[in-house]
Amino acid sequence: MTNNSLKCDWCEELNLQETKAVVHWELPDGSRAITITNVPSYYCDHCKFSYQREDLVKTIEDQLFLISTELLPVSVSFEELMKQPRLLKRNYFDFSSFN
Repeated sequence: MTNNSLKCDWCEELNLQETKAVVHWELPDGSRAITITNVPSYYCDHCKFSYQREDLVKTIEDQLFLISTELLPVSVSFEELMKQPRLLKRNYFDFSSFN
């Protein structure tokens, strides 16, 4: 689906397409990488770049920090990843949200 009101974060053209992507992510402990499928993403037809917005990257990183990653398979869908039970309610080590 094309949304002409969204500007590409890289080239600033107004031709982003909302899409789903496959990404590879290193676990917070550095023990291994996993594949995450169906990740909400954007694709720019002008610069040919596919990416995830910073808020979504933070959401994924927080989730991986807050769950038991030993139980994750090598490949998991974004939806399945976000449904994993958390060991903590939030990332208490992220001080970027405190003012």
